[in-house]
Amino acid sequence: MKNRLEELRKEKGIKQEELAAAMEVSRQTIGSLENGRYNPSLILAFKLAHYFGLSIEEIFIYQEENL
Repeated sequence: MKNRLEELRKEKGIKQEELAAAMEVSRQTIGSLENGRYNPSLILAFKLAHYFGLSIEEIFIYQEENL
């Protein structure tokens, strides 16, 4: 799954640490999300969407894997 998290965070001018504190997760979690190494829980996805004033689909882009 791809996401626009880093782009959105930088548009707001906030650091990973600040976003992590607002989401009550570690900075490493934000870094892993931005690098595509980690997919968020549904609750975290909703919290991020609310924080940025967007829908989940506007932040996270689902791409089906070839099976």
